[in-house]
Amino acid sequence: MTMCHLPEQFITKMNALLQDEAERFFATYNEEKVHGLRVNTLKVSPSTFLNISPWELEPIPFCSTGFYYRDAQPGKHPYHAAGLYYIQEPSAMFVAEVLAPSSGERVLDLCAAPGGKTTQLAAMMNNEGFLLANEIHPKRVKALSENIERLGITNAVVTNETPEKLSETFEGFFDKILVDAPCSGEGMFRKDEEAIQFWSLDHVQKCAQTQKHILSCAYKMLNEGGTLVYSTCTFSPEENEQIIDWFLATYNDMELVPIEKEHGIQPGVVRWTNTYNEQIAHTARLWPHHLQGEGHFVAKMRKRGEAKRWNGKVATSNVSKAMQRDYETFINHIIQTTIGGTLYAFGTHIFALPYLCPRLDGLKVVRPGLHIGEWKKNRFEPNHALAMALTKQQVQAHLPLTLEESIRYIKGETLQTNGDRGWILITIDGYPLGWGKEVKGVVKNFYPKGLRIK
Repeated sequence: MTMCHLPEQFITKMNALLQDEAERFFATYNEEKVHGLRVNTLKVSPSTFLNISPWELEPIPFCSTGFYYRDAQPGKHPYHAAGLYYIQEPSAMFVAEVLAPSSGERVLDLCAAPGGKTTQLAAMMNNEGFLLANEIHPKRVKALSENIERLGITNAVVTNETPEKLSETFEGFFDKILVDAPCSGEGMFRKDEEAIQFWSLDHVQKCAQTQKHILSCAYKMLNEGGTLVYSTCTFSPEENEQIIDWFLATYNDMELVPIEKEHGIQPGVVRWTNTYNEQIAHTARLWPHHLQGEGHFVAKMRKRGEAKRWNGKVATSNVSKAMQRDYETFINHIIQTTIGGTLYAFGTHIFALPYLCPRLDGLKVVRPGLHIGEWKKNRFEPNHALAMALTKQQVQAHLPLTLEESIRYIKGETLQTNGDRGWILITIDGYPLGWGKEVKGVVKNFYPKGLRIK
């Protein structure tokens, strides 16, 4: 890409904003875009993955689990299907690092699709606590749910709701909230030509209004003493420094928390605010001419006060005795571990709700926790999500596959064995790929048809 592909008004605006740095900034559009993957620590440690990685990797300095890769296609490897990593733009990895949730906390990712930051938050929480991943767009929420499933996440509920509707249910509920706001996408111009087609000065202003609305809803859902991180992948001050300046003026019990800035990360620019608010320097900007990545803005804020106890209603099990019986029969024969959470039935499907999950009445719920399986005519059939959340040590039987066999499995092919063990976990190098049902030496393939490769 060259500058001639960029909108003229964008070039004029960035020249005015960056002044002496503008030439270095625009020079990055003539460079190759960088690629990154983030190791999923719910399944494998970064050091172990480095030992088994088929590709040469270089650490991303501002994300302890992130790596740059070049001249590789990690999305086509069975390790990707096994959920060992998430392919993610490097600068985007910094956002969850700033929020830094802990095990057992109540966390919201309000604008979550396609799931890069959600899956990073879940790994940092070690699958413990309550994580709500929301996406307002129905088409994008499917990808979010699939990524949560692939990475073996068990403590997440996925909703397809408006911020207003969520704020009615979860007022003062969350310890930590991430608002990775929809934006004009200027930071993605180098990797996404489509973002350029949608850009205009008017679009920037419309995004800013949307961001204010979303932040107001997020504020309502944040517990006292809680942390709110706001981020965008755009350069516009109208959507970054000026939004935070407005938010702090509107909600005077919110305060900025300084973000540590190393490895080329820059402070927010005070002169780009309307009030010359010096606190804005506590925010962070990731620029492509200062580090290997695209563009991001990040602000970390805290609501003053002491955390209050939430007194809402917690979801309880609604599983029938018959469903419970057949579920337990399956679990006792196939699984060698306890499935945590509250059993909950959505029709004939059984889920494990995360610990202390609130009642979800009236919400558009896409995935209410871990999808364990489906009750079918007095028998229980496990879901792919359950396989992805297990290890080979947690099942009675598993079938290790070679790289070539794994590719065949992901294509949906039937496998041949010498056994007759019934339900078995299919693995590559010990990591789960999905279910198979072994009967008289033939393994029926239960890899989801919608995920199969050609």
